[in-house]
Amino acid sequence: MALRTNKILIFILKSSISAISLYIIFSKTDIRHTFYILRNTNIFYFLAAISLYILSQLASSFRWKMLLPERFRVRRLFSLYMIGAFFSTFLPGLIGGDVVKAYYLNKDAKKLSLTLASIFMDRYMGYLSLMIIGISALPFVSDYFGGSPYKWVMPLIFIAFVTGSFLFFGLKIGKRLSVISEFYDYFSLLWTRKEIIIKTLLTSLVIQFLNFSKVIILAAGVGADIPLLLFFVFLPIIITITTLPISISGLGLREGSFVLLLGLIGIEPELATSISIAWFLSIFVGSLPGLIVYILHKNKQE
Repeated sequence: MALRTNKILIFILKSSISAISLYIIFSKTDIRHTFYILRNTNIFYFLAAISLYILSQLASSFRWKMLLPERFRVRRLFSLYMIGAFFSTFLPGLIGGDVVKAYYLNKDAKKLSLTLASIFMDRYMGYLSLMIIGISALPFVSDYFGGSPYKWVMPLIFIAFVTGSFLFFGLKIGKRLSVISEFYDYFSLLWTRKEIIIKTLLTSLVIQFLNFSKVIILAAGVGADIPLLLFFVFLPIIITITTLPISISGLGLREGSFVLLLGLIGIEPELATSISIAWFLSIFVGSLPGLIVYILHKNKQE
């Protein structure tokens, strides 16, 4: 009962943060102009973004397969990825997509520690590739930041990531806990297979480029003229901020980040907000097939 109450309180808190953030943003923008831009988004660009989202989920399934010591079909993992995407998008703050993926995969693997460790590593490799892209592109776009304090955001995020990685993998914090200890057994086994690490990292870079291309296409679809290299620094920052577990699917935080960062190059708030909302909508629509997969999966089990 207490656990359920805590979840409800956390959900209310996240909803409040998203609502307040959106209120602040829309109070400083012309809502009618924002939705005018959205209505006039090139539909072919929007459909292309949805296709790229689904393609990135498929590529992520291949990465997940490489991280699992046991053999699983890509088709099976892709179905779980789509189900997870649906729950993350449509039931944010209530049921996490990774929790759903772990639940169904564990029915086959029958080893929860392995399942959770593979999902963690799948996420970690994705974020590692994001950090590599962001910090590598930063020197080429530093002039756009000028004297803005935002120029330090990407380096600080990168330093925090490196520090966290060292504490977790280097010092092995929490290893005495039985569940965490089994995590480290999985990581030790994975570390002996350097080729897997390299392949998953390269796959992660491809996935990130697919995700970046989605936003680049949507920006072009609403008529925004943004230097290409800026996306490779702005998006790692925005993704990091929106994945913080303090809002509902990053709503409000995502839009605010777009407005602040794109404002550095003179992009009007309405246009920046439109890109952010279009990005969210493309994920929203792209996640819908996950509902069909979930229903088929449930019917098959019954």
